[in-house]
Amino acid sequence: MRLYIMAAFLAVVIVSITVIGCINDNVGGKSITAFVGSASKPPMEEAAALFEKRTGIKVYLTFGGSGTLLSQMKLGKTGDLYIPGSPDYMVKAERDGVVPPANFKRIAYLIPAICVQKGNPKGIMSLSDLAKPNIEFAIGEPGSVCVGLYAIELLDHNHVLDQIKNAGTCKTYASSCDNTAALIGLKSVDAVIGWDVFAAWSPETTTAIMLPAAQVPRIAYIPAAISNFTVNKENVEKFIDFLVSPDGQAIFRKWGYKTSETEAKAIAPNASIGGVYQLPPGFITLVK
Repeated sequence: MRLYIMAAFLAVVIVSITVIGCINDNVGGKSITAFVGSASKPPMEEAAALFEKRTGIKVYLTFGGSGTLLSQMKLGKTGDLYIPGSPDYMVKAERDGVVPPANFKRIAYLIPAICVQKGNPKGIMSLSDLAKPNIEFAIGEPGSVCVGLYAIELLDHNHVLDQIKNAGTCKTYASSCDNTAALIGLKSVDAVIGWDVFAAWSPETTTAIMLPAAQVPRIAYIPAAISNFTVNKENVEKFIDFLVSPDGQAIFRKWGYKTSETEAKAIAPNASIGGVYQLPPGFITLVK
């Protein structure tokens, strides 16, 4: 019993030292915490690692659905940096007092697309194909995941939302962008409405079916803003500046992202950039 008590005491001490060390890192300006929508997960992980190597500043990355992360920051009054997957959630962050108004930088652009299993075995070529009885597809959770919100907007804009509802072919919601993309690699569904970069994330399992330009109402961009809770503003600014620097942008391009508005608009010339979309009145769910 005495040995057990001693072991438990040592475990508590070790955990306490670890927590205090993390706190001291933050207070001393040696690290920053970033809440990041997982629409940018692969390049953000690579960029944070290179930034730490060059500056010695550790970036702790918390990934998830942009809405879920915003709620965590707001309730906990925590985080140095907010990087959602679309401007929709930056508008909410400004409204909720998590970030200062209109004080963000654009990191990269995202184009909505239909992502299918490699080789497109079900021959899915259009949004209306998603209503066919032999198809099962998925989207991100529209209330908390940026790519899910854009999926509803895409179906709504192209007048197939009711058709999809009636067909019942949308089988599940995913809790984040990376979980949405993973459903294809796992062969859990035939398709997802996702971002074009999902194919660059997993080229061995995923093909992106780009939609006709006229069917894309809006292009997303990934914004980054310093939170109102930070105590490390200088280092947060350094990291944001790195993300928009030539080296940071090269990482995003390597992962298939468009890094200029000109590139993005070349794909969908009439699409708006950014802005906000509200779910249709009375909308409940696509999943039956």
